Amino acid sequence: MIYSRIVGTGSYLPPRVVKNSEFAARLDTSDQWIRERTGIVQRHIADESQASSDLALEASRAALAAAEVRPQDVDLIIVATSTPDFIFPSTACLLQAKLGIRNCPAFDMQAVCSGFVYALATADNFIRAGTHKRALVIGAEVFSRILDWNDRGTCVLFGDGAGAVVLASAERPGLHASVLRADGSHAGILSVPGNVCGGRIIGSPFLQMQGAQVFKFAVKVLDEVARETVAAAGMDLMDIDWLIPHQANVRILEATARKLNLPHERLVVTVDHHGNTSAASVPLALDEFVRAGKIRAGHRVLMQGVGGGFTWGATLATM
Repeated sequence: MIYSRIVGTGSYLPPRVVKNSEFAARLDTSDQWIRERTGIVQRHIADESQASSDLALEASRAALAAAEVRPQDVDLIIVATSTPDFIFPSTACLLQAKLGIRNCPAFDMQAVCSGFVYALATADNFIRAGTHKRALVIGAEVFSRILDWNDRGTCVLFGDGAGAVVLASAERPGLHASVLRADGSHAGILSVPGNVCGGRIIGSPFLQMQGAQVFKFAVKVLDEVARETVAAAGMDLMDIDWLIPHQANVRILEATARKLNLPHERLVVTVDHHGNTSAASVPLALDEFVRAGKIRAGHRVLMQGVGGGFTWGATLATM
């Protein structure tokens, strides 16, 4: 029986840090207003010269080093992103070239904030099928490019960054179960409803969100998919050492942990200093806690995503 395991993690955050005070200086908001409603204190914003593939490159290098795997030994690359460098080629192909890798399949996964969980489950299936041995799975975003910086309800929420893992074939289970879901009928409550046609932007190029509806929906489906995934793995919620939900809003994270009856000390929270980094949020949080020595070998980690589409999903892994 072939399984897959996470053998290395990595992350990258752009150098520029934007604190709440910068928004308070030019918008009708305050540090207290942002903290109370989101838990966010600061976020990282990419330089204009940095694209998603650039952030993904740094995170990938860190993950490969941690796994002690050479780039040429990677035989599958999946990049989860909603902010690709170009319409095409894919960000994954651009990353592949920057890493000096040739011939292996490389493609993007577009499931917005659930993207990394979707990509991880996809890579797991490739490895379990026996066709690939080492996959590089990345979540990378520059959400700062699709924000209306005059809309206090959205621009304060998001940040840029990238997180990566190396997934390798193994004789014992690492990824135990994944559950992926989507419901396009909820597309209108979180979207960027625009596109390019004939050189013109049709619709809006900015992120739009109905916050209250997103909150209710997110807590509901994160609770449901956590229970489905744990059951699919033949385990119990109390077997979980760490819960890493998509880092959207601290109130969503805490509400999800309460519904699952998981102690607060098992909840991973990085949204306070990362903001919402969409598909990058889960691997960023994972890498931070691994490098801090909090998530260790043998720990069971439940990773969850929920985002526009609407998409949601979860993966249960033993590190």
